[in-house]
Amino acid sequence: MNRELAYMFVDCARVWIPDVEDVWKSAELSKDYKNGDASLQLMLEDGTNLEHKLDPKTKNLPYLRNPDILVGENDLTALSYLHEPAVLHNLKVRFIDSKLIYTYCGIVLVAINPYETLPIYGTDIINAYSGQNMGDMDPHIFAVAEEAYKQMARDERNQSIIVSGESGAGKTVSAKYAMRYFATVSGSASEANVEEKVLASNPIMEAIGNAKTTRNDNSSRFGKYIEIGFDNRYRIIGANMRTYLLEKSRVVFQADEERNYHIFYQLCASSHLPEFKNLKLSNANDFLYTRQGCSPVIDGVDDSKELGTTRHAFSLLGINESYQMGLFQVLAAILHLGNVQIKDKDSDSSIIPTNNHHLTKFCELVGVTYEDMAQWLCHRKLKTASETYIKTLPRLQATNARDALSKHIYAKLFNWIVEHVNKALITNIKQHSFIGVLDIYGFETFEINSFEQFCINYANEKLQQQFNMHVFKLEQEEYMKEQIPWTLIDFYDNQPCINLIEAKMGVLDLLDEECRMPKGSDDSWAQKLYNTHLKTCSLFEKPRMSNRAFIIQHFADKVEYQCDGFLEKNKDTVNEEQIKVLKASKFDLLVELFQDEGKATTPTGQPPGMGGRTRLSVKPDKSRDTSSKEHKKTVGCQFRNSLQMLMETLNATTPHYVRCIKPNDFKQAFSFDPKRAVQQLRACGVLETIRISAAGFPSRWTYQEFFSRYRVLMKQKDVLSDKKLTCRNVLEKLVEDQDKYQFGKTKIFFRAGQVAYLEKLRADKLRAACIRIQKTIRCWLARKKYLRKRDAAITIQRFTRGYQARCLAKFMRRTQAATIIQKYQKMYVARKRYRQKQAAALAIQTILRSYMARQKYQALLREHKAVIIQKHARGWLARCWYKRCLSSIVYLQCCTRRMIARRELKKLKIEARSVEHFKKLNKGMENKIMQLQRKIDEQTKENKSVNEKLTGLENTYTTESERLRGELGRLRGVEEEAKSKGNQVKCLLEELEKLKKELRTTKQEKKTIEDWSQSYKGEMEKLVSELKDQNGLLKTEKDDLNRLIQEQNQQMTEKMARAIAAETQQLETDLNEERSRYQNLLTEHLRLEEKFDDLKEHISKPGHRRTDSTHSSNESEYTFNSEFAESEDASHAAEDLTRGMDTSLTLKLQKRLKELEQEKQSLRNELENKEEQFQRARARDESEFKKARGAELEYESLKRQELESENKKLKHNLADMRKSLLGSAASSAGAPGSPAYKVLLDQLNSSCEELEVRKEEVLILRSQLVSQKEAMQHKDEKETMTEVAVHVEDVSKLKDADELKQAYIGLKDTNRLLEHQLQTQRRSYDSEVESLRGELQNVKEENNRQQQLLAQNLQLPPEARIEASLQHEITRLTNENLDLMEQLEKQDRTIRKLKKQLKVYSKRIGEMGAGQAEGQTSPGQMVDEPIRPVNIPRREKDFQGMLEYKKEDEMKLVKNLILELKPRGVAVNLIPGLPAYILFMCVRHADYLNDDQKVRTLLTSTINSIKKILKKRGDDFETVSFWLANTCRFLHCLKQYSGDDVFMKHNTSRQNEHCLSNFDLTEYRSVISDLAIQIYQQLIKCMENTLQPMIVSGMLEHETIQGVSGVKPTGLRKRTSSIADEGTYTLDSILRQLNAFHSTMCQHGTDPELIKQVVKQQFYVIGAVTLNNLLLRKDMCSWSKGMQIRYNVSQLEEWLRDKNLMNCGAKETLEPLIQAAQLLQVKKKTDEDAKAICSMCLALTTAQIVKVLNLYTPVNEFEERVSVSFIRNIQTRLRDRCESPQLLMDTKMIYPITFPFNPSSLALESIQIPSSLNLSFLTRV
Repeated sequence: MNRELAYMFVDCARVWIPDVEDVWKSAELSKDYKNGDASLQLMLEDGTNLEHKLDPKTKNLPYLRNPDILVGENDLTALSYLHEPAVLHNLKVRFIDSKLIYTYCGIVLVAINPYETLPIYGTDIINAYSGQNMGDMDPHIFAVAEEAYKQMARDERNQSIIVSGESGAGKTVSAKYAMRYFATVSGSASEANVEEKVLASNPIMEAIGNAKTTRNDNSSRFGKYIEIGFDNRYRIIGANMRTYLLEKSRVVFQADEERNYHIFYQLCASSHLPEFKNLKLSNANDFLYTRQGCSPVIDGVDDSKELGTTRHAFSLLGINESYQMGLFQVLAAILHLGNVQIKDKDSDSSIIPTNNHHLTKFCELVGVTYEDMAQWLCHRKLKTASETYIKTLPRLQATNARDALSKHIYAKLFNWIVEHVNKALITNIKQHSFIGVLDIYGFETFEINSFEQFCINYANEKLQQQFNMHVFKLEQEEYMKEQIPWTLIDFYDNQPCINLIEAKMGVLDLLDEECRMPKGSDDSWAQKLYNTHLKTCSLFEKPRMSNRAFIIQHFADKVEYQCDGFLEKNKDTVNEEQIKVLKASKFDLLVELFQDEGKATTPTGQPPGMGGRTRLSVKPDKSRDTSSKEHKKTVGCQFRNSLQMLMETLNATTPHYVRCIKPNDFKQAFSFDPKRAVQQLRACGVLETIRISAAGFPSRWTYQEFFSRYRVLMKQKDVLSDKKLTCRNVLEKLVEDQDKYQFGKTKIFFRAGQVAYLEKLRADKLRAACIRIQKTIRCWLARKKYLRKRDAAITIQRFTRGYQARCLAKFMRRTQAATIIQKYQKMYVARKRYRQKQAAALAIQTILRSYMARQKYQALLREHKAVIIQKHARGWLARCWYKRCLSSIVYLQCCTRRMIARRELKKLKIEARSVEHFKKLNKGMENKIMQLQRKIDEQTKENKSVNEKLTGLENTYTTESERLRGELGRLRGVEEEAKSKGNQVKCLLEELEKLKKELRTTKQEKKTIEDWSQSYKGEMEKLVSELKDQNGLLKTEKDDLNRLIQEQNQQMTEKMARAIAAETQQLETDLNEERSRYQNLLTEHLRLEEKFDDLKEHISKPGHRRTDSTHSSNESEYTFNSEFAESEDASHAAEDLTRGMDTSLTLKLQKRLKELEQEKQSLRNELENKEEQFQRARARDESEFKKARGAELEYESLKRQELESENKKLKHNLADMRKSLLGSAASSAGAPGSPAYKVLLDQLNSSCEELEVRKEEVLILRSQLVSQKEAMQHKDEKETMTEVAVHVEDVSKLKDADELKQAYIGLKDTNRLLEHQLQTQRRSYDSEVESLRGELQNVKEENNRQQQLLAQNLQLPPEARIEASLQHEITRLTNENLDLMEQLEKQDRTIRKLKKQLKVYSKRIGEMGAGQAEGQTSPGQMVDEPIRPVNIPRREKDFQGMLEYKKEDEMKLVKNLILELKPRGVAVNLIPGLPAYILFMCVRHADYLNDDQKVRTLLTSTINSIKKILKKRGDDFETVSFWLANTCRFLHCLKQYSGDDVFMKHNTSRQNEHCLSNFDLTEYRSVISDLAIQIYQQLIKCMENTLQPMIVSGMLEHETIQGVSGVKPTGLRKRTSSIADEGTYTLDSILRQLNAFHSTMCQHGTDPELIKQVVKQQFYVIGAVTLNNLLLRKDMCSWSKGMQIRYNVSQLEEWLRDKNLMNCGAKETLEPLIQAAQLLQVKKKTDEDAKAICSMCLALTTAQIVKVLNLYTPVNEFEERVSVSFIRNIQTRLRDRCESPQLLMDTKMIYPITFPFNPSSLALESIQIPSSLNLSFLTRV
């Protein structure tokens, strides 16, 4: 065992071991393998340990597994270990995990049937694969078709696509998609739509040749080879079909769960249609031939709808309705024939009962007699040498004869349909080359194999031999090309098996010989086979338990064939008398089917392998009797001949192989059965391809790729400048056995397994490097952690020691503090004791002294009290007299005032009942409040008088008290006398007690009065608070109303704003769509024009005479009948057209041109109408909104003002009331029950009623607000005034309260309206006053400035004073001059407008006059008369800005300025847009002369010349860019100098003088705008053609950051290298090209806005093409490639930033690509990752996200694949998205182009014409 093997079989190495269920199972070594070990210690994936015994003889080790980075490769030959388990596992991973059904295996495309419709066959996918190399894209049937198409065009060699596989593997679908690709990519060479006819043949062939089997719902039961013909331009011109070995037995027999051919069930499902009534069909279960399989319905298939598709395909291929009904009639007859019951008559004969319903219907349908057909179904005619006799047939033989007739009729019908399909697809154009698509059955083996399986397997043996030879040839060519030594590769040669079948005395030869024997049988033929081949051929075997079978060892497997029926099927006989009966039919189609019966080379007329191609039939010798049996070829002989011709055809073409695999037998979507897959892989030759590749050098690397991949295995000293020598030196060190690799010219070739060995070395090296990096990083982390811990320990120690020191210091401080506290405590105790003794002494002294003072005070006090008693006694006597007098006076006053108050109350009641009082109340609350206030004032006065009385009483009491005190003093003086008069003193004491009681009573009365005053004050405050609350409620309601109004206004504003925004957005969207449609129609129009020009050039060959003509067949309303270059020869071209080609084509083109022009005009009108509607809608909405808003605000402001004024009045009144109530709080006159108090309550009640009335008004206002708002919006001022006047006139007539109320409301409305008018007049007056004030202020400022200037001038010397005054005067005159010039310009514009209107009106008047006049006066003359006198006097002699030329110099002008102009010289040396300026100056002169013919011819010649130069040099970006810039400049000039105010805003006064004066060129501006759109689209096309080859290479394949992307093995299908070689495009190439585009456009003076749109389109193309290729290339979906893409996008953004184009929208077009790159780089494991991806990838569709995740491929072992569960999680989260299911972006999409107006500041009179332009015939005017 070599070193590599010992290195690979180590612990944890993964291997494959055989398994019964899964075929191969993965295991892992749990112990190193040593040389000589008899077994391997393995561990399965489920953790089970297993001891794998090695074969003691061979010691063969199990297969090694490939590294994970190689799993899922696009090409199986890219795998390092090429063996069966590796192939099976790779296919399974791609199919199950990545949902990829296509995989390359060298030159073979392996296609696995997904049993599910996939969105990978659309037109966008076809466009993506078109023009791509086969290895650059993911495997696809389109890639194979593109490779065949490309090789056909490149190598001038016919191609073939061979599609094979089991039934149900998808052969027919693959062939169908291949033909669809050719039809889409190549197009048609004529107007007959041949590609549609080619595709239309599929439904027909599927209906008559496909059926449901147990393995496939749409299985092809015949083989076909379709040749698609191409002309010398490689466009489809026709097709031809050959068919092989139709399974006729299916017509009469079907196994369980199978069906007959689809067409029978389609007819039965449509039997209810009126046209099928005469067929007498019913349900499919009613017929024997359609019910045997017991499965008449296929899930998801509508047979009646499928019949409609089939009939449409018949019609498309030219088979009319009558023929179709004839075909259906024959098919219905076959069904009825199958239901004919044959009964036994005796043991040797049979009979059909008379009047058999089904036989009668059969005879009616085919037009034969009932008796003849019944006779020959049960009898047979035998011929001998001497006589002919009729023999009866037993029932079984008669039934077989009936079935044979049914099969024969169906075979004839099948041949007829194929023949007519070929006729419909044939063409008269010479075929230059073809691509053949072979859809043929694959290798078959069943439990019972018969003649059909034998022929099928024989055909597969021939195809496998051709396949092996082709693979071997390609391998040999590759080795010879690389000049490496090679030895003959041993591969399986199946020539012995083919010889066994087709050689002399082979199986077919012995079968034909036995068929010629009179008494030949299957048993005798089997014995001949045993005797001939059993001992001589190792591939032939005899079953042990049977003498009627044989076994053949085919390339795929051993197959046992049963001999029963071989002879009968090989003869394929049918009763000739039955054929004669059918030939005598009255049904023309049936006769046509059997009319070649006499010429046929087979008794059946169905030669397998014919199918409509006469060159495949073997012509008989006409000199002999064609009906003789010895000249009839057997089925096997015919099949061998047709197969031989097929092989000759395939050998003459370059073959391409598609092997279809059926993943399971249950038709389950994306379910993989390893057993079935391996069986088919062995049978279809895929494993043989792998074996041939593995026998040589399957792995191939270029030197650069090897160096980039395995640079990590090299040391620095090993790296040399020569990469090839470096690779040699490294390989010699790494791989000792030099037979394991070979060095070619450009590649290194490796044996199988060597790449895996190198990958393991690389992974080990990287792993060791990773370990070293991890070790270093962990060491660094550990040291950092240690240093952090050390620093932390030191810090802790520092803080601990500091804490201990602080504790010691604290203890010392506490000790010292305790000593000090003790000292002060002792001092405090001593001081306290001293102070207590001192205080006791002082207290004793104080008490003694106070006792002595009290004794003295008691004596003084007794004397003083005696005096007081005397004083009070005398005062009491005086007060008693005073009170009696005062009470009398007060009673008199009260009676008088009561009488006066009653009079006033009576008077007030009378007034309250009067009408005048009602009017006063109706006017408002002012009078009531005034009365209330007057009453309150009176009560206040009364309260003041009461207060004054109380004050007088207090003063009197005080005086009396003083007097009593004096008396008491006097009494003290006479105390001695009082003692003697004791009795008198007692009386005085009693009186004194009485006085005290009276005093207490007086105090209680005073307190009672004060309490009442407080309660009264509280009641008033409560009333005031209630009024406040009511006022607050009113305020709240007012605020609610205001808020409601504001909310409604805001809602209405927002609603209208949203509606306007939505309508604006919708209109803008519609406008963009209309622009896009219009521009697409322009493109189609241009294409048709070019096609028409090509046709004219084609028919205008030398030798044809041309006559002058003023009529052109290509005129349109946009070119004004003036194609000067082609108009002279159009009529004779039509004559030549009728000679050289089909006239209908020309008429069709002309009709199409007219339709496109009409549609273009209608779209233009519709676009203008849309824009006008948009403007009108916007203006209408704004005016309505402003009107409604103004009315609402006016009405609401009036209401608010009224409410606010009323609330202010109420507030003021309540405030006054509160003040008056507070002022009267201390008065006793307003006590409850007093007259003043009642009046006050009445006034308050009336105030509350008034407040309630106001509340009701507010509620009414709220309820009527909405209705009145709408009424106010639409109310006219005049109507309002009229209505108000009516109200005013009718006020006197109103009598009841309701009318009075209505009149009052009318007056209020009138007042509001008058107030509104007054406010309007006031605002206008204020504005006028403000303007007058402004003018006055300006005059004042000017006066002040003049005074300042005068003062400054007076200070200057005389000379400077004069100079300053002159300067000031000059400035003033200049300003006045500028103002006058502005006014003059306004007047000039007005004059020009009026002149234009005058010209229009005069022209209309002239036309009207010309229509009425008898003379022939032209409108032009009538227009000239009023114009010339106006224009001529305005021209100055030295006027410049126009160029004059003669009429005959027009052709020379166009030729020199357009046709022969070199853009490069003009762009470099002259001003940008010079040709446009020159042409416009010529137009201006023609306009100045008022020569409409000159203007028209010049503009038309210019447009046609630009079209001609673009057609001639349309591929040159510089030319297209130059004329795009000049066309736009010419268009801007026509707008700038048109005289319209919109375009004259930025003009100078001189430029305004240069405006066109006589003609309105609006229509020509539209034509030139269309021309600019066409040039823009041509520019985009040129740009795309230049950028397209660079994008994929530069954005995806090239490694901008070297070393990031890993290079993986590529297999046989080479992909484009990511290493930059010579000729390889890089990102720098794209940037350089973008710079070239940008600089070219800038040099040509292209508008900046137009450059932005071009750049946006460029970046969209870059992003779309890059993303599409990313979605179709599995090798590009990796983490490193995502980094490369993001870097490349950043470089593009940097380019935009450098060019100041970041705001042009180009960056947004790259957003899908940016998000795809981010998707490749983000984590893809958890739910959070899924949520982040869903929120990040908003510019990508769900299909694109899932596709990227499915394609994600690790490049290194350290990356992980995306799990299936994660992808399903993403799909679940994104399923609610509403988006297009399209996978790829539309690279052909062009953004709608607009040309924003860009005026020029260049003066026309300053333009100089260089001599290099050869325009000396132009004269400046």
